[in-house]
Amino acid sequence: MANITAKDVASLRERTGVGMMDCKKALVEADGDFEQAIVILREKGLASQAKKAGRVSAEGLVEAFVENGVGVVVEVNSETDFVANTDQFKSFVKTVAKTIAAENPADVEALKACKAVGSEMTVQEELQELFLKIRENIQIRRFTRLEGDLVSYVHGEGRIGVLVQLDTDLGDKAYACGKDCALQIAAMSPAYLDRASVPAEVLEGEKKIVMAQMAEDPKMASKPEAVLAKIAEGKLGKYYSENCLVEQEFVKDNEYTVGKYVEKCAKDLGGKIAIKQYIRYERGEGIAKKEENFAEEIASMIK
Repeated sequence: MANITAKDVASLRERTGVGMMDCKKALVEADGDFEQAIVILREKGLASQAKKAGRVSAEGLVEAFVENGVGVVVEVNSETDFVANTDQFKSFVKTVAKTIAAENPADVEALKACKAVGSEMTVQEELQELFLKIRENIQIRRFTRLEGDLVSYVHGEGRIGVLVQLDTDLGDKAYACGKDCALQIAAMSPAYLDRASVPAEVLEGEKKIVMAQMAEDPKMASKPEAVLAKIAEGKLGKYYSENCLVEQEFVKDNEYTVGKYVEKCAKDLGGKIAIKQYIRYERGEGIAKKEENFAEEIASMIK
């Protein structure tokens, strides 16, 4: 049996773009023969997968669920919405979410090394198997796992996923209130939970914008500093009402802010309810999508 060194593995990885472990397995199977190892990787479809890894994956699904006091929200991306809507892809995303709940991995790389729930393979191996079936770049982009009193919500067939953690002594009785908050978060995308959550540098930036706007208004020039300060505070209040969840107008009943609605729920139920934190994922947010010219793409395929 050939002596496979780390340098050999690294060299094969450089030539194929395939992961280190798969390169090592291929070299062992090929008894150290580089060209045969490349053939093995190609036969498994892994070399093709590596080539496609640089392609933009901005479609996919966001999954959110809660089970036995553990909540997960995860985003898995594909290249096209066609693939994202297949049963195979949906099943993979659910398996990933359940594995996160069960194994509590530290990050995406640790998750890939975990044995997938309901399978003898790791999550990475499951991902590779899925690639061989659908031939698209698939990326597990991010996830959050929480424990406690939680409510999940998925909007738009996987376009947005929300996880809300409550501080409550009401157990399941607080579920409806938490679900309403999750719907609010999905719809209005608040940047922060409350005023205390707004970073000082963000607030300072908003103050500068408000002062600059007033400086451009001739009507403001003659007003005393104290009056200007109060006007500035009022304008910042609008910023809070737009960007802080508990100060947003409640979409289901605009007589309340979200904070006041939660207080009402707690009072009506005779207990305590507060929003401890929330996570909101929107599919593809922050990913620069490549602009495709469909006509050119078809033309290139038939040349």
